[in-house]
Amino acid sequence: MSAKSSDPGAAAVGEDGALHLSLGRIGLQSGEALDEAVMVVKTFGHLNARRDNAVVIPTSFGAGHRDFEWMVGAGSLFDPARYFVVIANLFGNGLSTSPGNSAAFAAGQPFPLVSAYDNALAQKYVLERFFGVRRIAVAAGWSMGGQIAWHMASLFPDDVANLVAICATAKTSAHNHVFLEGARAVLTADGAYDAEAGRFVRAPTRALPALGRFYAGWALSQAFYRDECWRTAGYDSLESFLKGYWEAAFIERNADNLLAHIATWQAADISTNDRHRGDLVKAIAAVRARVLLMPARSDLYFRETDVKAEAAHLGDVRVASLVSPWGHRAGNPVSSPSDRDFIVNRVRDFISC
Repeated sequence: MSAKSSDPGAAAVGEDGALHLSLGRIGLQSGEALDEAVMVVKTFGHLNARRDNAVVIPTSFGAGHRDFEWMVGAGSLFDPARYFVVIANLFGNGLSTSPGNSAAFAAGQPFPLVSAYDNALAQKYVLERFFGVRRIAVAAGWSMGGQIAWHMASLFPDDVANLVAICATAKTSAHNHVFLEGARAVLTADGAYDAEAGRFVRAPTRALPALGRFYAGWALSQAFYRDECWRTAGYDSLESFLKGYWEAAFIERNADNLLAHIATWQAADISTNDRHRGDLVKAIAAVRARVLLMPARSDLYFRETDVKAEAAHLGDVRVASLVSPWGHRAGNPVSSPSDRDFIVNRVRDFISC
């Protein structure tokens, strides 16, 4: 199985050293295509002689490679002295091909659904075509990135040695889908959204900060707010946290990119392909990698019960649950040192076995 690509081109280097890889025309699961597709990746370390020390980290909802550089380092999950790490930006995130940087979208064409399956195939193709990597030592990701890693392990069972999925499930649950419907409704209620054209005619300046406040109630737990954990992030009031952290996180976003990623997230399901034909148990059981699943007990998106239900169909699997008030954000612990230490220690123990 390989990505459906034509006329792949060269790599250009961005200001921060990220590689902009030209993939040509990418055929998608839906039957549509991305023309002149570009995937942006950031690499660390070097391939060993056997080319079997590659780690791929797909990004998450609305995030870029810089958001995951914390995973790389001598004291973090993946030491570049040992691993060749590739942080791969998902289509739709504003760096890789997205509505906000697509000439076709700017010219009035709709942006197609780019599924988790499409992202996984494209990232596998990039590893092989541009870096000569067939065997992946570790596919690791948080949230939607963890879903892409799940797809890789199921679609390429002979090529993924280890899977690390942090706060992620193999299939987006119905409850998670409903949350995303709420996010979509907040965005598209703004008068800047043209429902007939399926796009924004200008930046939705009211909807973007509103989406930040909507997100704040889901990304973090009830205990986080009860215990005023926002104080540990440097805020002196709940309102300053909502405005300074959550509104600020969304106000500069491209709303069309966000809609594209909502669609990708909602459609994530490792069984939705010609190989597994909707049989989720079969798709999970196809994974031959050693697996570490790290749900957060207070996560309101990817529930611990859902993660454990999927784990029951795996062979070599460990489940290490984060016990934290930081909810879903415990899995990307920028402001929670204890959660970061837990993740680093569990992942390093797992991959060193």
